[in-house]
Amino acid sequence: MSTRFFTNRHDNTLLAKFAGVFANNPDIQFFDALVGYFRTSGYFALRPHLEKLAKIRILVGIDVDERAQFCQSQGLLFNPDATSTVELFMDGVKADIKQSSYDADVESGILQFIQDVASKKVEVKAHPSRQLHAKIYIFRPEDYNEHKHGNVITGSSNLTDAGLGTGNGPTNYEFNVLLADYDDVKFASEEFEALWQEGVNILPAKLESIKKDTYLNDEITPYELYIKFLIEYFGRGVEFDPSAPDDLPEGFMR
Repeated sequence: MSTRFFTNRHDNTLLAKFAGVFANNPDIQFFDALVGYFRTSGYFALRPHLEKLAKIRILVGIDVDERAQFCQSQGLLFNPDATSTVELFMDGVKADIKQSSYDADVESGILQFIQDVASKKVEVKAHPSRQLHAKIYIFRPEDYNEHKHGNVITGSSNLTDAGLGTGNGPTNYEFNVLLADYDDVKFASEEFEALWQEGVNILPAKLESIKKDTYLNDEITPYELYIKFLIEYFGRGVEFDPSAPDDLPEGFMR
């Protein structure tokens, strides 16, 4: 039986499908991704397959409903403008880095992603007004037309460790389809383009700031690291108050 559908059973992951498309279509120059979730920590696994591409565009949905509910609980009016969209995206990236298990490959992938955005090899946008739930991956050669080969993958897999199939823990059951007909690729490209025009740019300078706000910061001095350790270990105990008898942990002398 021949089918274009595929699941992530038997290591038939989205990443494996990406590898197959890129390996067998060396003229692919453009890769567009429309996803509900994007995790920079999974970028290292995908990056080797993107080396020779001319342009990569990633459009990410943000949790508009969650932000609106938060604002409502605070008695505020939620306005999905460019500023709040960027803030939501950046909060998600920082949370991703904070929650990821530390690994040299993961750190390298995150730093590579930031560098790729800075060099404009990768463009990233977040959609400000609708909660994107679709997952679409489009592969196109230059001057794509009905006589050139392209592909589109759509289904359940996000651009994350779990979606790509690179996570070490239990994974979700993923169900996707690989299409190659010109009309399918063209339709997906047009839909992506319309949403892309509505998206808000995530500027390189914003992503660069992530390095200072997370463990990626390599400018911390040994003294600052020592102070950070004291704060994490002792909590408020580092704020010495001579009038408080229990200011120091039991057994410690003033």
